[in-house]
This record gives sequence, structure tokens and C-alpha cells, in this order.
Amino acid sequence: MYWLKKLLGVFATLLLVSMLTFTALYLIPGDPAVLILGTEAEHQDIELVRSQLGLDRPVAVQYLSWLAGVLKGDFGNSITFSKGYSVSQLVGSAIPVTVPLAVAAMILSLLLAVPLGMLAASRKGSRLDSLILTLSQTGLSVPAFWLGILAIQFFAVRLGWFPPGSMPKWSDDPAGAASSLLLPALVLALPRAAILTRIVRTAMLETLGEEYIRTARGKGVSEWSIVTRHALRNALVSISTVAGIQLIQLLAGAIVIEQVFSLPGLGRLILSSVLLRDLPVVQGAVFAGAALILAVNFLLDSVYPLIDPRIRGVA
Repeated sequence: MYWLKKLLGVFATLLLVSMLTFTALYLIPGDPAVLILGTEAEHQDIELVRSQLGLDRPVAVQYLSWLAGVLKGDFGNSITFSKGYSVSQLVGSAIPVTVPLAVAAMILSLLLAVPLGMLAASRKGSRLDSLILTLSQTGLSVPAFWLGILAIQFFAVRLGWFPPGSMPKWSDDPAGAASSLLLPALVLALPRAAILTRIVRTAMLETLGEEYIRTARGKGVSEWSIVTRHALRNALVSISTVAGIQLIQLLAGAIVIEQVFSLPGLGRLILSSVLLRDLPVVQGAVFAGAALILAVNFLLDSVYPLIDPRIRGVA
């Protein structure tokens, strides 16, 4: 029953997101037919194109028609951006960029934050603790787009370690695609690692203050074992919760880095489509992005009971 409610909530949220997106796009000024034909086009030609696109029908009818197509796996065709391509093709080519970018950034941030947070907690009040906190505060303060520009200038242009931008298809050049995502993933990871470092430190300090930790120390258990085997394991629920939220934020907010590094991801596709008033692409891309975010959220809800069996009883 618990998982059934979760699944129903996912579908209800997707339906609500699609309705809000459709309504918002309808209210945005601008006519796709005018964008296709140009401002000098005759009125009758514009009306003809609007009729061909179905834009002359009531909004509710347009939405229901689009929703019926979605249920069949048909998101429609692009009307301005990459004209002639189906929305499914455009979204399908963007997801293999955004998802690996977000996952790689999350993995890198965890690899940085967990050791630093553990080290800061185990050396609370020391100079090392102060240094780690200062570095994390600096990471929080630096804008991602500025950090991305600096990274391109230094690591790509000056040193030539990474490509400065763009990305080949995974099917054409897997190694090139992976190397194209590494630098933007690192840029995305640093601010998240700064936040996670503080979360790990706080969670570890709370756990290290528990009674069973003092008992373990009294029994002569080594400090390394206490920190890694006992404290970290019990702090994982807090850490994984924040990491999951950050992964969702990465999926939804990678657009800035995709723009800086010219990556053909989902965020960049949505931005280009909004500017071109390509409503079918915007609707399909937003729907796909929302589905990805809800899928990650559902997966996290499934993982939490495995990390902490006590959650099963609550669920």
C-alpha cells in the first residue's frame, strides 16, 4: 500500500506538472506561427499555419490531445527548433548528456565531501577543521558559471587537459563523451561538495556524541574503527538525504553549466526551445525532466529503508 501511494503520487505530480507547463506556455507572449513565417507574413498565412499546428483549438482540447499522444509515447514534433525532428528524438538525445553529468557530479562531490567531513569531525576545533570549514565556505560563495569559465580557461585552453566544450555522441566516441563531461561535472561537484562537507561534519559530530560511541571507546575500539564503521554508518541517513536532494537539484539545474560548456543537455534544450517558442519541445522536455526527478525521488525512498531498517517500521 505504501509503494502504491508513492506511485500514485508520482503520476499525479506528473499530470500536475504537465498541466502547469501547458498553461504557462499558453500565457507566454508570442505566436509560434509568426516565428515560423516571420513578422511580414500575411494574416491568412499565419492563420493557416496556426490551424495546421492545432493552435486555433481551445487550450483544454490542445492539452488533452497532447496528453493522449504522450500516453502512446508520442510527444509530437518540433515546430521551430530542429524542425522536422520528433520531440522524443530531441529529448532522447539530451538525456544521455544531463543524467551522466548529474550523476558524475554527485559521485565526485561525495568522494570529496565524505572524507573531508569525517576528517573535520574527528579533528573538531583543530586548525585542520578550521581549514576545511573555510574551504567549504569558499566553495559555497563561488558562482558555478564563473568557476566554469575559469576551468575552461585554465584546464582546457591553457593546459589542454580537457575539451573546452561541446560533446560527441556516446555511440560515436564514448571516451570523448566521457572526457567532455569530466570538467563540467567537477565544476558542478565543487559547490555541492562544500555543502555536503558541512552536512557530513554535523552528522558525524552528532553521532560521535552518542552513548554507544563512548561505550565503544571505553572498550578500547580504535578511533578509526569508531569513525568509519560506527559513526559513518549511522550518519548515512542524513548524508544520503541531502545527497539525494542535491542530485535532484543537479538534474533540474545543470542548465548553467550546459550553457557554459556548450553541452547538448536537457536544460539547454529547454532554454533554446523557450526562446524559439517551440511549445511541443518545451512540454516534452519539461515532462521528461519532471519524470527523471520523480524517478530519483522514488528510488531514494526505496533506498532509505536499506540504509536504516528503522524506517521500514515508520513506512
